[in-house]
Amino acid sequence: MKKLIILAFVLSSMIVNAQVTKVSLQASGLTCSMCSNAINKALKSLDFTDHVDANIKTSTFEIFFKPGADVDFDKIKKKVEDAGFFVANFYATIHFNEAEAQNDQHLVANNRTFHFLNIKDQLLNGDKTIRFLDKGFVSSKEFK
Repeated sequence: MKKLIILAFVLSSMIVNAQVTKVSLQASGLTCSMCSNAINKALKSLDFTDHVDANIKTSTFEIFFKPGADVDFDKIKKKVEDAGFFVANFYATIHFNEAEAQNDQHLVANNRTFHFLNIKDQLLNGDKTIRFLDKGFVSSKEFK
């Protein structure tokens, strides 16, 4: 019985609250300003999006969210793909409060599981920018 209580405490300590404040993504396949406009409109249509800043020269988009919104990364990626393009880079700025991040370990924040790679063990406080390396969030060449 004692081991079960210790295990439950360890598991609960890995679950933390974190608020996504912004996402920066780079899209691939854009050839003109109309392409950028299509992605911009698609991203603005998400119910949790506050506003989007687009940079046509670098094919990047900074997406800002409504306060307290539940941000869905997969929906963001799908909007880009539905507009006819692909995500080449994806970064999320997340506000953490006393979250322990360890190399090659999972951290659950707001029902999302993050797996940290190539980091030093650290306590995350404040805004931290995290790069996503999952399929569909980086170029297919880089994912391989």
